[in-house]
Amino acid sequence: MTQQQMADRLFLNRRTYSSYENGVRGIPIEILSGIADIFGTSTDYLIGRTNVKKPYPKKS
Repeated sequence: MTQQQMADRLFLNRRTYSSYENGVRGIPIEILSGIADIFGTSTDYLIGRTNVKKPYPKKS
């Protein structure tokens, strides 16, 4: 997926998304959560706190 496609799915400007991806800016939790949803995983997996790719069950 391109940076532009990710930015579009997260309702961001491509340059803003690029700054997160390249470590220029910290990723707000709302954006990190959106990325986890797009890839069907947990935020813990994205930040390296677990090796389990499967997302946590959603609250009812």
